[in-house]
Amino acid sequence: GEDYQEVRYEGYGPYGVAVIVEALTDNRNRTGGDLRSIFAKGGGALGESNSVAFQFERKGVLRYPATAGSADTLLEAAIEAGAEDVESGEEGHEISCAVEDFSSVRDALETRFGTAESGKLEWWPSTTIDLDEERAREILKLLDILDDHDDVQNVYANFEVDAAAMERLSA
Repeated sequence: GEDYQEVRYEGYGPYGVAVIVEALTDNRNRTGGDLRSIFAKGGGALGESNSVAFQFERKGVLRYPATAGSADTLLEAAIEAGAEDVESGEEGHEISCAVEDFSSVRDALETRFGTAESGKLEWWPSTTIDLDEERAREILKLLDILDDHDDVQNVYANFEVDAAAMERLSA
């Protein structure tokens, strides 16, 4: 079947962490079954449609390398273009905007700074669950396994872990 569909799956990991999985599949039943078993093995459960989406908001997100310009330059240009927020740091600039403004913000910034490293619609958690290192490790393991599935495009979750623990976890 050449008939691929974008499908959003939602569920909970352990500790009540909400997870959104975006997939591209030619067989929803197979993908859904695979994801259901990954969630179950990971101590969570696949939920109904919209069971966790309310805990996230959809945003347009553009990322530029730090070399694209100073934080002030990008902030000024992004706000002028209609963006909502800019986070700048050593690793670069992350510009977020309302979904309906995404095309116009992207076009304005690309005219000035060139093509973004990435530009897409993402799910950002509106509330997060703080986890310690051990619990975060469990969640990250689940997210990695989900991410490794052939049909899965993106995985989002609403947990936070402090920076020092995150560094150890990603080492």
